[in-house]
Amino acid sequence: MDNRQLSYFLAIVEEGNITKAAQKLHLAQPYLSQMLKLLEEELGVVLIDRTTRKFKITEAGQLLSYRAKQILDLSEATQKEMKDFNKGIKGVLSLGCLSIAIETVLTEKIFSFHNQYPGIDFEIRQQTTDEILELLKRGLVEIGVIRAPFNSEDYESICLPMEKMVAVSCNEINEKKSGSRLSLEELSQKPLMVHRRFEKDIVNMFREKGLKPRILCKIEDTRPLLLLAEQGMGVSIVPRDWTNLISNSNLKSYEVPDIHIDTGLVVVWLKNHYLTLAARHFLECFR
Repeated sequence: MDNRQLSYFLAIVEEGNITKAAQKLHLAQPYLSQMLKLLEEELGVVLIDRTTRKFKITEAGQLLSYRAKQILDLSEATQKEMKDFNKGIKGVLSLGCLSIAIETVLTEKIFSFHNQYPGIDFEIRQQTTDEILELLKRGLVEIGVIRAPFNSEDYESICLPMEKMVAVSCNEINEKKSGSRLSLEELSQKPLMVHRRFEKDIVNMFREKGLKPRILCKIEDTRPLLLLAEQGMGVSIVPRDWTNLISNSNLKSYEVPDIHIDTGLVVVWLKNHYLTLAARHFLECFR
């Protein structure tokens, strides 16, 4: 039994069909069936029940599937460790991050890290939080920088400082407003612009007060929310740390005490998953 056989078997289990697995692996279906048969003969067990038309993994097959994942993960981790040992602090550090993370905290961290470890190259993917978590699960990035809250069950994390939500608008929108706070009642009278990630929670807080907000714009990018508010289109509700992304603007920030959403950037990586030496050193920048 070798890693190739185990990877073939896992593909069959994941696809739930030998033909589909063969297509995924770019193999002939009879060849893959023969490999499965040889594996069963070697182990002395039936892994896939072929007595019915329905694809069914046996109890032995389920156990092998669990062990195969462990074996292949350990094999991959060992190979990476040997490369790290051979090369020293070199290689490629793959990161997934929000655009806001690059503009607020990551640029300085990456520059400082590069000065310390000039032999490490960077591969950076700018995606949404959900997309970054998926990239981590698929092993396409080692470290993600996302925004809380998120489902932390599968991840280790380092939380960066939390931020309150604020309302931002140009002077013209609130020209008669004095003070540094806005109530939900006041905001319900204005066209609002929100990041899609926070829309549901924000709307629910208005409803708890018996108010129905006018959501003029929902968007999944950061900077446009500020640019549209600067143009006088409406009031944007954003985390406080976003407000410095546009310099020399006429935007004014207002606290909104009734919006109880604390959010912040979080550095995440998969639990029980091997990290390269480069990734481990990069995490030290945030501790």
